[in-house]
Amino acid sequence: MNYRILYILFFSGIMFTSCVPTKDLIYLQNKGNENPSNIVASNNKPYRLQTNDILNISIKALDERLVEMFNYTSNTQLSPTIESLFFNGYTIDDHGNIRIPILGEVNVLGFTVEEVRKKIEEQLLKDYFKKEAQLFVNVKLAGFRYTINGEVVNPGTKVLYQDKVSILEAVANSGDITVTGDRKEVIVIRQFPQGAETFRIDLTDANAMKSNVYYLQPNDYIYVKPLKQKTWGTGKTGIESLGSIITILSLATATFLLLKN
Repeated sequence: MNYRILYILFFSGIMFTSCVPTKDLIYLQNKGNENPSNIVASNNKPYRLQTNDILNISIKALDERLVEMFNYTSNTQLSPTIESLFFNGYTIDDHGNIRIPILGEVNVLGFTVEEVRKKIEEQLLKDYFKKEAQLFVNVKLAGFRYTINGEVVNPGTKVLYQDKVSILEAVANSGDITVTGDRKEVIVIRQFPQGAETFRIDLTDANAMKSNVYYLQPNDYIYVKPLKQKTWGTGKTGIESLGSIITILSLATATFLLLKN
């Protein structure tokens, strides 16, 4: 048998198996018979508040002087920072309560922000204001916070100022998944009152939009695992793999010649 041909076949096999296939890098592929345009996200439900969430609450009226006592925080900031939201927002304590001036403690655990808005508005109209005051209450989460780690360009804790965030938006906001990141099994750890639960989602499949974690919830933790190609260290592309093979062949040849001499 010609050993030269055997070596070529062996190293060619290493080169092709070490490369990351293009199909593993493309998001939301149509892997079945279903038309991706007909896929509807299944978990687009209102978020229910948990402990340690921070709320931004503003109360307005026809006569602003009537509500000055409630708006002791700097709700007029156009571009709030994470620090200002932490110090000026209403943090939900371990008992599920927030403390609002005059109103005192208000339980909001398990409520949606819209339910909290109605609850505060009803209590103010009942005890302090008449309908003629034209009371306006606005309640929002003080930023959508999530953490992403693993094979992404910019890992860490992120805050987006929007009400709804998909996992693809979170990935894009983190600089995208690296070439050696496993898009087929992204892990999402979600907190519930009864404890944490782990989900897995294949971002290369269009059916990912049906997943319970396609739309994130505040405080979700996302982890992107590395592909085997990273641990092999042979290269992410054909050119990198070829360079690695040439280096190995050069070392092997040099070693053989030294031993022979």
